[in-house]
Amino acid sequence: MLQNLLKMGGYYATASAKKYYMRTRPFVLFNHSTCRPEDENTLRKDGSYPSGHTAYGTLLALVLSEARPERAQELARRGWEFGQSRVICGAHWQSDVDAGRYVGAVEFARLQTIPAFQKSLAKVREELNDKNNLLSKEDHPELNY
Repeated sequence: MLQNLLKMGGYYATASAKKYYMRTRPFVLFNHSTCRPEDENTLRKDGSYPSGHTAYGTLLALVLSEARPERAQELARRGWEFGQSRVICGAHWQSDVDAGRYVGAVEFARLQTIPAFQKSLAKVREELNDKNNLLSKEDHPELNY
């Protein structure tokens, strides 16, 4: 349930704006490759503004920060980096990513008013508080996070 709500909040919340603006992506305009050439054909047909990946990454970082407030700083940084990677790889303009962050934050506020979201968030908190479900730095130094 939580995963579906997050997808709706990230990708679906940007769909109508993407269709309306149909902004050309940087890699298309400059005829360059992205970091993920296998995604380029799909991306060429989809507008870049606002960034759905960034909206999703921001929303996920906010949700996980709500579930694990002691990790909020790290999660916020990772959410920010997720968006910036879209600019670095040529899939988005900076303004696409900025707008995606805004959409993710607004969707987080909206989701907090939905009882099903609150119920799913409570389950996420339980899972994350269960030591057996955590990937800790101490237990998994190879993850380097």
